[in-house]
Amino acid sequence: MIRQAQQKQQQAIRKVNSAIDQYNRDVRAHNSRVRANRARLQSELRRLNSSPTVTVRYTTSTSVARTVGRRFTGIESAVENGRWADPDNLLDLAEAEAADSVASLNRLLSADDEAAAQLQATTLTNELWDIIPELQDRWSGALFALNPSNPDAARHFCTSAREMLTAILDAEAPDAIVIAAEPNYIKTPNGGVSRRAKIRYCLDRSGNAVTEMVEFVDADIDGVIALFDDFNNGTHGAAGRFPMTELVVLKERVEKAVKFIHRLVRG
Repeated sequence: MIRQAQQKQQQAIRKVNSAIDQYNRDVRAHNSRVRANRARLQSELRRLNSSPTVTVRYTTSTSVARTVGRRFTGIESAVENGRWADPDNLLDLAEAEAADSVASLNRLLSADDEAAAQLQATTLTNELWDIIPELQDRWSGALFALNPSNPDAARHFCTSAREMLTAILDAEAPDAIVIAAEPNYIKTPNGGVSRRAKIRYCLDRSGNAVTEMVEFVDADIDGVIALFDDFNNGTHGAAGRFPMTELVVLKERVEKAVKFIHRLVRG
């Protein structure tokens, strides 16, 4: 009986030690990922700030990208000062999204001739279908129009992508539900339900509606829309055709933004 008790005790100790080891491995992996994302974001911001921009085409996007960086600093401060517990580890997700936002702009500002992937390919799987099945068809149509030989490629694609981002928030945060949940919702200049109010409602469902996170998501969407505006305000090449590399950057930026928003609204 004594030996059996000792064996059970040893087994229990081994289980505890194994659990501790696994926890330490998970912590190390998380910390490593966070450090990598932070280093990437800082690197992309340094690259953006040192870019000898000779064109005004991406002036709006550059300004908003810097705002996204500042908004992320606000999120970090909220966590460090204990104003937000970040129960779903969204800080890591936001940091990667901020880095993607600035990296996309840096690729557009760069004179490097990067190899372009196939424009019809997409990394989106079921994110759009999960929210509104019809959005999957709209996305397919947007990709079909995204052809470098099409002088209206950017306009067609940006229009569809802008409508998709709006539709996602409208589906997850209908005006009536937002108003019922928060009578003092953030209004648009004409008194309607603002995008920020919808973002706050979505984040509030998961207990993550800290002001800094709401401002970051709002700024991040602003960054995507600014990219749309900059594309539509400029033309490249004969008959306004855009190089494939630029269209690829535009497509990938939308894909990552959709994934980010889907994660926030669906968990």
